[in-house]
Amino acid sequence: MTTTLKSLFAPHDENALAIGAPGRTWLTYGGLRALAIEVAAQLRAAGIGRGDRVAIVLPNGPEMATAFVTIAQAAITAPLNPAYRQEEFEFYLDDLKAKALVVPKDYDGPALAAAEKFGMTIMRLSSPSDAPAGQFSLAGGSGAPAPASDPGPDDIALILHTSGTTSRPKIVPLLQSNVAASAQNIKATLALMPEDRCLNVMPLFHIHGLIAAVSASLAAGASICCAPGFDALKFFGWMREAEPTWYTAVPTMHQAILTRAERNRDTIEATRLRFLRSSSASLPAQVMLALADTFSAPVIEAYGMTEAAHQMTSNPLPPRAQKPGFVGVAAGPLVRIADETEDRLIDGIGEVVISGANVTPGYEGNPEANAKSFFMAEGSRWFRTGDKGGLDEGGYLQLTGRLKEIINRGGEKISPLEVDGILMDHPAVAQVVTFALPHSKLGEEVAAAVVLREGRSATEREIREFAATRLADFKVPRKIVILDEIPKGATGKLQRIGLAEKLGLTNPA
Repeated sequence: MTTTLKSLFAPHDENALAIGAPGRTWLTYGGLRALAIEVAAQLRAAGIGRGDRVAIVLPNGPEMATAFVTIAQAAITAPLNPAYRQEEFEFYLDDLKAKALVVPKDYDGPALAAAEKFGMTIMRLSSPSDAPAGQFSLAGGSGAPAPASDPGPDDIALILHTSGTTSRPKIVPLLQSNVAASAQNIKATLALMPEDRCLNVMPLFHIHGLIAAVSASLAAGASICCAPGFDALKFFGWMREAEPTWYTAVPTMHQAILTRAERNRDTIEATRLRFLRSSSASLPAQVMLALADTFSAPVIEAYGMTEAAHQMTSNPLPPRAQKPGFVGVAAGPLVRIADETEDRLIDGIGEVVISGANVTPGYEGNPEANAKSFFMAEGSRWFRTGDKGGLDEGGYLQLTGRLKEIINRGGEKISPLEVDGILMDHPAVAQVVTFALPHSKLGEEVAAAVVLREGRSATEREIREFAATRLADFKVPRKIVILDEIPKGATGKLQRIGLAEKLGLTNPA
């Protein structure tokens, strides 16, 4: 049974292509397996054992992908966003209790200063310019060698933090078995075969790219072309070179790709994607339909989160339906609806809960959060996702929003996703995020940030009047801010919580 990363990648043809990058030669599965053996030996020589935590701070690209894949076969990986400031690195490295830090050979940035403050082992990664994509060696560390033993299914493979908005980020440990189960779930959902190739533009310090793009592809014996990050101006050039059968991205990336699609029609016609995948945020129905029409391929929207090692539900491949506005059917774990306050399963609308082999055993060092987030019912252990939604008669899940993001306007509860969907129907609106605005009497008021389509115009009043024809009065945004760009998080997601503060709109009306 495949329950570790090592066993997940083991059976594939050694000459098959595994990891690539624009302008680079390919690393084969044989080369990847040899690299994993070398990396394990380098870590053990530096005194790093299978239970030690290794923070990885590398730019996006093939070496980040192979560093995760190989280090996770020997120790515990903790990928971190290279854009953090020193004080952020200090928080995360201390919170993780990391023993070692992996950085590029010539790196001299804030992660290094933070690691040196804690006396951590520094491992320098070097990759010859003429080497295959993803090929590297590690140097650094000293002291007594660590015992040579492989992690088992119940050992931690990957540690990530939740993206804490109003409270301290929580540590999410994912076991070898969690990661292996999720990769296999995604492989099955997408019917991935060795002939498939993913063009990865997702950041590889994030669960989406690590599991959906990299791990699921490798589980299938398929190949991944690792771009150096997302760049809408370069995307179609990468597509032409890599000839992928699919790519996965967050909705804001898909929207940026759509804006440049018409002038790259020849590349789209030449490439012929088998499908496109979207996850990590709700994909507006209008964008899903535009993507399917533009690429003449099904758009597979999935629903994932860190605590589930990414995927929980997914729209299926044809001939089954891809439903705009729905995040699909259960795709690995069991998916049910629970009462929002009582530990029991219900029918109808409520909190989405999941149970399965891909779900974290629990937050580290946080019994209070575990007590709130996990409960037993009907013989299974359920995790509360914090999302509100319901299942239709076909088992498709529709989300109505994050429970913490629901706007409470004087006792009236408004789903930001519902308002988003209406505003996206306005012919001049390209992008929208609805959020709560502080209000002195009502507590919260409805507001929205909007980006207009290129060459189109609309005023705040016109957009409000459009919304008023489709929404009950209490749901119509009282404030609409028209922007050139909506602030995004590090992974490209639009973030509702804290947006009023970012836009300087925090004085209660």
